Amino acid sequence: MDVESTVAAAVDTTSPQAGLSAVAALRRLADTLELAQVEAALRAGMGWPEIAEALGVSRQAVHKKYARRVAPGLAPTRRR
Repeated sequence: MDVESTVAAAVDTTSPQAGLSAVAALRRLADTLELAQVEAALRAGMGWPEIAEALGVSRQAVHKKYARRVAPGLAPTRRR
């Protein structure tokens, strides 16, 4: 199923089972895309505060979600 048909199934409320499955598939896709963009942002030199702002969440939330999920060496280390 392509993205367009998955979106259509997620919006269609006549078949809740198909709609819920489509929503779950879109959630997995969004999570995968978000991780890829966070990694790209870190590679581009953005820090957690800038990434958090772009995602509309707190710095703590984005750090907690991604600090251990990004590719090794991408997460900025704490400055002292």
